[in-house]
Amino acid sequence: MKEPFLKALPLLSKIEEAGFQAYFVGGSVRDLLLNKEISDVDIATSATPDEIRGIFPKTIDVGIEHGTIVVLFNSIPYEVTTFRTEAEYVDFRRPSAVQFIRSLTEDLKRRDFTMNAIAMDKDWRFIDPFQGRKAIDERTIVTVGRAEDRFHEDALRMMRAVRFFSQLDFQIENTTYQALKASAPLLEKISIERKLAEFEKLLAGKNRLKALLALTDTGLIRYLPGMEPYFDRINRMEHYECSELSPIEMWGLLLFQFNIETEKVSDFLKNWKLPSKKIKIIVQILRWLHFRKNCSWTNKAIFDAGIEIVKYTEKIHNVLNDQAVNKSIEDLERVFEILPIKQLSELQVTGTDLQEWFQKAPGPWIKDMLKKAEIAVLDKQIINHKETLKEWLLECNQS
Repeated sequence: MKEPFLKALPLLSKIEEAGFQAYFVGGSVRDLLLNKEISDVDIATSATPDEIRGIFPKTIDVGIEHGTIVVLFNSIPYEVTTFRTEAEYVDFRRPSAVQFIRSLTEDLKRRDFTMNAIAMDKDWRFIDPFQGRKAIDERTIVTVGRAEDRFHEDALRMMRAVRFFSQLDFQIENTTYQALKASAPLLEKISIERKLAEFEKLLAGKNRLKALLALTDTGLIRYLPGMEPYFDRINRMEHYECSELSPIEMWGLLLFQFNIETEKVSDFLKNWKLPSKKIKIIVQILRWLHFRKNCSWTNKAIFDAGIEIVKYTEKIHNVLNDQAVNKSIEDLERVFEILPIKQLSELQVTGTDLQEWFQKAPGPWIKDMLKKAEIAVLDKQIINHKETLKEWLLECNQS
């Protein structure tokens, strides 16, 4: 768990040897205190980007106007950011100006939540001027300073609060929660892409359903694309046990609950600016959920859907019916594995074969014949062998 910190300790020492301060900050420190897995670490320093360039031979400018520079240290990239204060936020998203400073406390003061405003030095000592460790111990999400001020600076922080509520299963402190309600309209100022990133992290959190209910209760849902008409339908989801669903499966569950017409699902998701590949998968999930609502899986249905869509669909179907999420999944995988063909290209007959065998011009009949052969092979009426299929199809055509 501490390995990312251990690898970066020499980097902190090198900055300090040059006469500057350097600390681990942000989510990695929070996750260390929560005994969570840590993938990477962020570093804050009193050194300016130019001074960091003078210490390390390999650096990359990524956000230098905001004081961030990437240092390549032992072949590992580290984001190193200069202590800074921020001028007035003019668009509820970005500060109008950034000023580099030498004070760690002033740098921590500009952060969103107290649990994210803790620093740690190379000797594993914590610097915690805003009682972030207390918030972590009490499992509480509370802003650094006045909540309305933090949300007016960057309105996305409201989505982050609910996202952390989902991920960490912390409670949102009351004054912070009331500020979410009061400041909710500011979320309209935030780009859809930024809202989507937070929403999908929310959908991946273990407390996702309560977080969705918090979005409706605070009114934040009104400022998420296309969601406002479905307040009541979200509120009716509170009894579902869906903590094991993936984000893409959560999208499927939500849209099925919303009862949006299948042909309108794509437009709904395009408004969220989801990637087209993901939209196609979710549309397929919705299609097969409507099938699964009234029908059991057949060999033909499993073949047509493909095993990934089948698994997505079945997991959501299980949630909707208050069953264990993974019920029947292994059975469906076994059925797919023993299908005679897994995709149409494996069928040992082509349209060209059919034209030759039947001496007919191309037309809709070819598609009908291929479908007939496909079903017969999947149902194991005949084997997938070219001569056998030829004999069977010619015989069927005569009867």
